[in-house]
Amino acid sequence: MVKVEEYDLPDDLYYHEEHCWVKIEDGKVRIGFDDFTQKLAGKMKRISLPFEGDELQQDQPIGTIESGKWVGKIIAPVSGVVVQVNEKMEETPWLINDDPYGQGWIAVVEPSKLQEELPKLHYKEKAVEWTKREIKEHVKK
Repeated sequence: MVKVEEYDLPDDLYYHEEHCWVKIEDGKVRIGFDDFTQKLAGKMKRISLPFEGDELQQDQPIGTIESGKWVGKIIAPVSGVVVQVNEKMEETPWLINDDPYGQGWIAVVEPSKLQEELPKLHYKEKAVEWTKREIKEHVKK
């Protein structure tokens, strides 16, 4: 785990520009929102998840999320087919706030273009530098 100021950034994850993380697990990927987004957005109140069987395209919307001060789209960090959704999120979307890298995951995807798309994501030192830029742009104006 790396700390970038007050934001946790697990160093075994890949990060999309729209603040979703990707964890590779036995050929599938688990996705969720990063710590930066959940802290900026505040307590999550509602989430609209993709459905099992949905085909995702990298960089395209797959759902929405709403906090008391923010409504945003969930953007697919990778292409593929949804094989599992975190149904607990529909009743307790604040799991993203409580545990963004654990219980607050969104979906598991069978990726279709993983080797092609992974280089487009932030990883390790590139993720740290990107997070520093995001803090500078969105927090410390």
